[in-house]
Amino acid sequence: MIRAHSALASAFVLLAASASATGLAGTSSAAASMRSLCHTASAKVDGGSYVVENDEYASSASECLRVGDSTAFSVSRSAIANPTDGTPGAYPSAYTGCHWGSCSSGGLAAHPLPVSALSPGTVTTDWSTAQPYHQREAYDVAYDIWVNRTPRTSGASNGSEIMIWLNHRGPVQPAGREVARNVKIGIRHYDVWSTGSSTASHGNTISYTLTSPHASVEGLDIGKVIGDAVARGYTSPSWYLISVEAGFELWRGGAGLASKSLAVHVK
Repeated sequence: MIRAHSALASAFVLLAASASATGLAGTSSAAASMRSLCHTASAKVDGGSYVVENDEYASSASECLRVGDSTAFSVSRSAIANPTDGTPGAYPSAYTGCHWGSCSSGGLAAHPLPVSALSPGTVTTDWSTAQPYHQREAYDVAYDIWVNRTPRTSGASNGSEIMIWLNHRGPVQPAGREVARNVKIGIRHYDVWSTGSSTASHGNTISYTLTSPHASVEGLDIGKVIGDAVARGYTSPSWYLISVEAGFELWRGGAGLASKSLAVHVK
């Protein structure tokens, strides 16, 4: 079951990892660019166009990421062991836009897009992951897309949380109830889950789960998915797309999960 993520500290935490003196050409500079993000911490990457965020919002267990200067990151360790019928312990992710008032540079952060302006091809994304699995682990591999009623917010979105699940492991499922099956959006098919309607004052969560598991997607059209949510009455064309995030909701374990690359293209 999904829950809205807790607010992060406003400052970006940059933890530089020291390089080991191996004597191999190129090794020290590569190691120097890596850093660890543990518990709740974040770092701007790719010149500030994206943020990698370790949002451990519902667990105090040991859990860390390894991240360099790009959108690639990996879960280096995770002792999270939350009940699978409740809230995940963390959502390590990369994002562009604004999350709880913490923003990347340019793009959606500078120019939130009205949902009504999301014509086909306006916002597309490519994402590649590695998804190792060990017995008793439980996690999902999912985009988290935030739509707000106004162009700016310093806290939680008050519009819609739209998730796109590429895959999941263990006995976990999206929040709410399943409202549709095998819905074709673009070239892909989804089952659709929802917690409510666009009139909910606290916002709502709509989840699109791919009917077959994926490790990567190319050219996924965010506007078409949001358009389906609008057509179902779960979000409003007068609201604003403020961020696109991609990562892993961790209920149990998750070490070794990795985002190999992420790109969000805004025309």
